[in-house]
Parts: sequence; C-alpha cells; structure tokens
Amino acid sequence: MKNYIKHHPWQIVEEGFDAHLNRISESLFSLGNGRMGQRANFEEKFSGDTHQGTYVAGVYYPDKTRVGWWKNGYPEYFAKVLNAPSWTSIGIKIGKHELDLATCKVSDFKRTLDMKRGLLHRSFIATLPDGKKVQVDAQRFCSMADGEVGAIRYAITPINFSASAAITLSVDADVVNKDSNYDEKFWNEVSKEAKAGLALVTAETKKTFFHVATAITYSIQVAGKVVKGKVKITKREKYADNVVTISLKKGMETVIYKYAAVLSSENHPKKKLAESAKKKLKAAAEKGFQKLLDAHVAVWANIWLKCDISIEGDVAAQQGIRFNIFQLMQTYTGDDARLNIGPKGFTGEKYGGSTYWDTEAYCLPFYLGTSDPKVARNLLVYRYKHLQRAIENAGKLGFTNGAALYPMVTMNGEECHNEWEITFEEIHRNGAIAFAIFDYIRYTGDEDYLIEYGLEVLIGISRFWSQRITFSTEKQQYVMLGVTGPNEYENNVNNNWYTSYIACWTLEYTQHALEYVRKKDTAKVTKLLAKIKFNESVETARWKDIRTKMYLGEDKQRGIYLQQDGFLDKELLTVKDLRKEDRPLNQKWSWDRILRSCFIKQADVLQGLYLFDDRFDDETIKRNFDFYEPMTVHESSLSPCVHVILASRIGYKEKAYEMYLRTSRLDLDDYNNDTEDGCHITSMAGTWMSVIKGFGGMRVKDGMVHFSPYLPDQWKSYSFRVDFRGRVLRVNVMRQKAEVQLESGEPMEIVLNGAKVQLS
Repeated sequence: MKNYIKHHPWQIVEEGFDAHLNRISESLFSLGNGRMGQRANFEEKFSGDTHQGTYVAGVYYPDKTRVGWWKNGYPEYFAKVLNAPSWTSIGIKIGKHELDLATCKVSDFKRTLDMKRGLLHRSFIATLPDGKKVQVDAQRFCSMADGEVGAIRYAITPINFSASAAITLSVDADVVNKDSNYDEKFWNEVSKEAKAGLALVTAETKKTFFHVATAITYSIQVAGKVVKGKVKITKREKYADNVVTISLKKGMETVIYKYAAVLSSENHPKKKLAESAKKKLKAAAEKGFQKLLDAHVAVWANIWLKCDISIEGDVAAQQGIRFNIFQLMQTYTGDDARLNIGPKGFTGEKYGGSTYWDTEAYCLPFYLGTSDPKVARNLLVYRYKHLQRAIENAGKLGFTNGAALYPMVTMNGEECHNEWEITFEEIHRNGAIAFAIFDYIRYTGDEDYLIEYGLEVLIGISRFWSQRITFSTEKQQYVMLGVTGPNEYENNVNNNWYTSYIACWTLEYTQHALEYVRKKDTAKVTKLLAKIKFNESVETARWKDIRTKMYLGEDKQRGIYLQQDGFLDKELLTVKDLRKEDRPLNQKWSWDRILRSCFIKQADVLQGLYLFDDRFDDETIKRNFDFYEPMTVHESSLSPCVHVILASRIGYKEKAYEMYLRTSRLDLDDYNNDTEDGCHITSMAGTWMSVIKGFGGMRVKDGMVHFSPYLPDQWKSYSFRVDFRGRVLRVNVMRQKAEVQLESGEPMEIVLNGAKVQLS
C-alpha cells in the first residue's frame, strides 16, 4: 500500500518526483473523454521506467490464441486494447542535452489532477547535465466538449541561461503495447503529411483494419506574441513532426500550445478521415487553448452538478469518491451504444477486452443514478446487439436451440478471453446480464424495454441455463457442475451457490417477462416466439422443474449457504492467519496453493445476498457475512463495495467504513500493488454504490425509492444526488437527522427509514 498522494477534496496531488512511483502516477493522472484518452506520460522525453499509453475507444487487435486441440470451442483470439498513435510529445533539446527527467536533477516537482475542471497540471525545475536550469509548467486536457480534440499548454522558462532550443512536435504511430509478444507492433501506415504547422499520420490496425487519423498543430508564444522560429520537417515510417528552433531568453517564459485532432474510422469515412482531421484541427486551433478549456470545464461543471458526492470531515474519503466518479465519467459518456466500459478505461492495457460482467453488475447502477436513462439503456442495447454472437459462443461449446452464452470478455460480442477456467466456467456472467435488465426496468419503470429488446435476451440466457444444468439421479435434484464462481480462487467446482441461485432466478424472471409482454403486446410475443422457435409449454415446464428441484448447498448447523461442494473440507483459516509477506496471494502463492486454500478473492455467496437482498433477512445475511468475510482477501477490486453495502445493512459500521476506504482509495493508495497497470475503472462504480446503497441505504422496491441512511462516525455529514424517473432527489445526512429533498420533477412518495414521506 502506497501513501504518497496528498489528500485534497478536489485534486490528486503528487509532490516531489520519485521515478519508482512513476508508472503508478501515470495511471492515476490519466485523462480521457469517452472517445480517447491517455496515461499521464510526460510531454518531454523520459528515458526512465514508463508505460506509454494513448488509446482510442473501440479500437482493438485480435491477438492469436494458441491452445491444445482438445479445447474445442476455445476462443480464437484474445482482444487487445491497442496503444494508439501518440500526440502528446513535446521534445525539448537545449544545446547538446535533451530535457529528460531521468537524466536531469529535478526539484519543485508537482503534478496535479484538477478533477473539478478535468485538467492535468505539472510543474518542475530541471537542471540539465551541463548546469542549465529550466522551469516548466504544463497543462493538458482531452476535451469533454469535443471528444476528438486534445490540447496542451507547455511553458518553459530558462532560469540561469539564454540559448537556442529545438522543440519537436510530433505524431508517432510507431508504438507498441506493453503486453506485445516479442515487441510486435499492430499498426500499419496509411498516409502521413507534414509541413510547417502540421503533422498528420493516418494508421491502420492489422487484422481489424480500423483507421485512426492523428493530426497536430501548434503555436509558440512569448509575452503573448507568436514566435515563428526555424522549422525542420521530419518524416519516417508511421511518424511525422515539426522541429522548431527558437531562442530562449533568461527569465522569459516561452509558451508552446499544441492541439490535436484524433479521428477514427468508427465515426468517419476512411477516405475522408485525414481531411476531416485537418478541418477539426483547424477549428480547434482557431478557438485557442483558453476557449477550448472553458468549454471543457463547462461540461465538467454540469457533470459534477449531477453526480457529486460531498463528504464533510474526511478528506481522504472525499478525495476517493470524487476520483472514482471522475474516472468513470471520463471513460464512458453513454452516447454510443457500440462502446462499453473497459476494466482499465483509458488508463492501461491490462485485461485486453472492452466488456466484462462488471458493466452490468457494477456500472449500470451508477449510470442509472447519475445520468439520463438512455445511457444505461445503451449499455443494455449493446448486449442485445450481441445476442446472435452470444448464441454462436454457446454453439461452439455444444449448446443448441438458441441458447446464449454471453462472453466473459468481448469487443464485438465474440468471446475473446484466453483462460479456460474463465472462458468455459465463469458462466455466472450470463446471470448478471439478466439481472441488469431487471435492475434497469425496476429503476426506470421502462417496461417497454422488455418488449423491444429484453425478452429475447432473457430467453436466450434461460435456454443456456436449461441446458447447462444437470439432473442428478443420486440427489434427485438438479445440479450445476464444473463452474467458477465470482471467487476466482476456486476453479472447476460443483454447485457454486451464487451461480446456481442466479440461474434459477433468471428462469423465474424470464417467465415473468414472457407473461408481461404477452399481456402488453400479444402480436409481438407471437412473432418473436415463432422467430426463435420457442416451444413455450415444453421449455417453460423444464424451467419450472429446475427452479423447484435445484440443489442449493447449505450448512444448516451454521446457517450458511455453501459457496460450493466441499468448501467445508478446507482448512478454514481467516485472513488474520496470513503473514503480511503472503499478501497479495496472487503475487506470492502458487496457483495450486491458492486453489486448495479457503481464501476468497471477492464476494461470492455474498454477491448473491447483495443482488437479491430483498429475499434474505438480516440474520441470514449476518451469518453468511460472519462466516465468509473473515476469509476474504479482497484481491479483486469488485469485492470491497459489496461488503460495504451488506455491512451497512447489518449494522457493522466500522467494517463498512474500512471497506469503503479500500474501495474508494484502491488505486490512490495502491492496495493490491497493481495500479501501475492502470486504474480499476469498472469497480469504481462500486464506490458510488458504497455511499448510495451502503451508507445511504437506497433501494427501489415496487416502484418506490427507499432510504435508510446513517452517518459513519468518521464523517460530519455527507450528501448526494440521484436521478429517479424524471425526478432529482438530494439526500443530506447529518449527525442528528437525514433530509431528502425533491430538487426537480413531479411530486412523489418515498420511504425514509421505514416511513412513507410525500415530496413536492
């Protein structure tokens, strides 16, 4: 666990430069705008340890997967989020020496991410090897007002000299992924152009043939007046630049403005891509840095108005929640149903694919509460559009009759995860997608979604469960064999309780949905059932039989649900029995040792109790929490938030607060020693849920909003805002009281601490 980020309510602050922490900081200070983004790599050259990363939404590469012949149905490729052409570089060479923080003496270093304005700011003084001192002040943003534009203000001031300097302003598509095999590169050049004031490279991805045009221009100024300088053009494969030689005068600030336009063939015709990029770039440069920044800041002001959570009395907690909200909002804007939320967003390449079950189980509730309903709806439409691929994925594994298995990892609906125990066995993801349909409708009241999209998806998923479940003559019950539950520290187990429970629930909900849609639109149902060749009487009869006779493991003596068969055969230790040097287990223990241990990576049984909490009483949740949480190492970013919500419900306030700090500051404090690979974007939505559903006790039951808020002892107060069915609710929680205000929308009735309250 690191603790070098300064606590501040609206900023992420790093003071002093420690090269050993650089990769972590590159993740934490990342920028994005839903269309593109990059890690917080330095503008000037850095020859030290760095993970260079620039990313464009929706652009990927299908890296070949090679496995044994016996793994029929194994994915043909593993999707890689590609390191895209870079536009942020501003090389500075003074005399014989380049400005390079790995070779210079650095002082007064400060890096700040202003979350309120979406602005990255860095300043430092560097002493070059020949003794020359320069002061640098750099600002950067990816425009939220125009997702294809980025801008930099880079100011350099000589402290003890005057000299000429060569400034290199480039576009570089000759990039490599950190996880590339043998430094393989994934881009081919389509075209390039360079002249004074312009560098442009259009590059194409291998295999997938995405085109990305990256264009830059610039303005160099001293005291507000443009300095032309001598310009030299460089062009080589996948690279173009302008090298501008100017005079630096002692004590005078020279400001370099660099503008970029990044356009993808996902949004523009390939033949017009380069010209469109130049037009976009020209318009951005004409506006100038300040006007672009003002428009960008205005968008952020509106975002914070809608989704800010204010905490009084605990700066670390306040910084944590705002950091999580900031990263979520700059990763996914919800205006394009082709896009989804990658586990690392624009902060790194780990996990490759764009979409996991994290979106449905964790991110959907966040966007339901903070954004226009169309944003959450687009996340579900994304899955509907991939239904045929999900049916194909199931078919590769031997399933028939329209059974649908949604992928664990995907870019286009096709499974592209390359670990067998995940690809074949972690099938609970299907249930998360079904639950998301239910959760969306429960929250928005948009029952029409079932008619238009939802029912067909639910039937496909239920057909999968119906075929995947086996009848045991020994038990005279249905069983679920060979699965991996949410706890990935168990593989190939039988009767994982969570997987079996959510499968049965899905069968039940699908039948409910079918009956509802038939009442609303009989013709639509008749047409759909004919299209998918649905034998209603036979298939629904099996669904009902499965629900009635499903084996769900229990230890009645302990009063708990069994995570899976044989769990109680393990040596039942707790996390307190582990040595500090054993953590994190996934970096210190062999996989064999982890699989034989009782230790739990993340909420498993408790995941089910969280999702279906209205079906379990407090005592049941308490018994299971008391048994499983002490064994849970929380080495998945998805784990702590579930425990906050359950601990809050059963009155474990200290445990809830402990888990809240862990989820909200997971990346800021590098709890799991992996922030250098990128931030845990999808689990950040769980931090929001920790406050809203945990401390705020928000639930939606029978179309009504319920709140049962309490105040953590460490806080003086907190407040949050949620959208609900066209209304805006403001919740203020203080030491002596809690208030719920209707800020806009029609009057409504809510339930506050068990009592109905009319709001107007």
